[in-house]
Formats: sequence, C-alpha cells, structure tokens
Amino acid sequence: MSINSSFQRIALASIILLLLLLFSLFPKEQEYELDPSKSIEYVSSSATSEIYLLDANNYVGRAPVVLKSKTTNNHIREIIEILIIDGKRESVVPNGFRAIIPSDTKIISTELTEGIVKVNFSKSFLDVNKEMEEKLIEALTYSLTSISEVKGVLIYIEGELLVDLPQTGKRLPAVLKRDFGVNKVYDIDSISAINEITVYYLNSHNDNHYYVPVTKYTNDNRDKIKIIIDELTSGPLYETNLMSFLNTNAKLLNYELNGESLILNFNSYILDDIKNKKILEEVIYSIALSVGDNYGVKEVVFMVDNEEIEKSTVLGIE
Repeated sequence: MSINSSFQRIALASIILLLLLLFSLFPKEQEYELDPSKSIEYVSSSATSEIYLLDANNYVGRAPVVLKSKTTNNHIREIIEILIIDGKRESVVPNGFRAIIPSDTKIISTELTEGIVKVNFSKSFLDVNKEMEEKLIEALTYSLTSISEVKGVLIYIEGELLVDLPQTGKRLPAVLKRDFGVNKVYDIDSISAINEITVYYLNSHNDNHYYVPVTKYTNDNRDKIKIIIDELTSGPLYETNLMSFLNTNAKLLNYELNGESLILNFNSYILDDIKNKKILEEVIYSIALSVGDNYGVKEVVFMVDNEEIEKSTVLGIE
C-alpha cells in the first residue's frame, strides 16, 4: 500500500508540475486602462461646421459637415478638400449636394494672416464652364468665411493673384467677402442706387430642409431688414422651388439696432403656436442668417407685440 501511495503522490506532483509549465508558456493577460484625456481629445477633435455646396438645382446651398481638424489652418484646408470633386473628403458630402472645384485641382498652399486666408491652387481650379465659374467663387468664399476667424479670401493660381474670371471676364474684388454675393438675382431698372440684400430661403432633399442664400440686387432703397421680411413673407421665390415658412400675414412692427443685437418686433402672425408663444425654428434661422449677412450683428432678438419671445445668436447657428 505504501508503494502505491508513493506512486500516486509522484504522479500528482508530476501533473501539477506539467500544468505549471503549460501556464508559463502563455503570456499573462495585459491590463489596459482607459486614458480619460485621450477620450476627451477624440470627442473634441470632430466638429460640425457649415459648408456651401451645389444642390440638385445648381444653387449654392448651406450643408452641415463633420470636420476632423483641430486647428484653424487645418480646418481651412479640410473645407477646401471637401469642395473638390472626387476629392479625398468626398465621403462627407451630404446627400443632395455635390462638390464644385474641378477634380484635378491641387491645393498648393493655404495661409491665414489677420483674418484673410490666401489659397494657392493649381491651374485646374479654373477648369469650369462659364455658368459655374462664378458659383465656384461664391461657394469657396461662403464656405471659408463660415469659419469665425476668416473675414476674407484671396485666391492665387500657381502664385498669381486671381483678379478676374477668365471666361466671363468678371472682375473680382481686392478681397473676397460675403458681399460678393451668392445665387445672384438682378431686379433693377437703373444702375444707380443699387441695394444689395442677401436672404436665406429654404429648400429640401428627401424631406430634409437646408438653407439657400440668395443675393438680390434692387433699386429698393428701404432698410434691408424691411426687404428681408417682405421677401420671406412673399412665398416661393419667383418660379423656383425655394420657399419660406414665414406666415404671409406676419408684419414687422418696428426694429432697433442696439450694438451687436438687432431687435425685431412682430405681430402675432410670426408665431406658429400662439398658446405656447413658439416661433418655427426654420423661421428663426431664415431671419437670423439673413440678418447676420446683411448687418453683421451677433444676436437677433425676436419680439411679439413688444414681448421678448426668442433670441438667436447668429454666430451660434453658423
């Protein structure tokens, strides 16, 4: 019995040693800790911005895109890359929109100095047809000036400043800003006393609404805010599919420019919900975006019969 017991103990010890040897052959499971700072950095590295692309009707329209860049200079370059047809950022172009810069265009350099961004392109930048070359400038200008640090744009073609458009012969301003206009409409009888007003209308794709700025040139010498409200209460723009949700009976009773705020006082027809005193978001955005382009204010205050109903920070919606 003692011999058998000894063999059993030896066998058990051998099995234990074998198991220990096998475990030693496998690497220990490593423990990974989530670095909170890296998680926060990842979340903050992407931001939604606005870019101006061509829609199905060849309007330059306002579309949201997600950007990865962290610095303003990289932000500028990324927006331009999205505007290039078949570019490496093509995948972020929303449905219903398309890029406008010719596909073979190279971005040679970008530089931001005192609010003015200088963009140097290859010659392919100008390989657009006559109907599209002005819209190309509009889309680029509006997209880049959506960045708060950018106040104006200079376009260079392989080191030479672009001063006029080669096909239409249109002379470009010294610095491209939003007063260059977009989706231009001319309603003038005289070349003197021309008033330039940009109004944001609504369009839709697959039931998703987006905003389309239209710059109208007119001999109407009234204050721009009066023209804006009249345009938005007139219904669809001419024979286009551009529209406004502002009630045709809405009236601007009075208004006041107070520093960086424009205070607008309407009658009750601006309200979509009279009981809860609510204004449609689309109405707020159409008016606030239009005011931002024409007055350069940071805030629009909406009042109904002298009672404050809503405030919209213009920079916040851009």
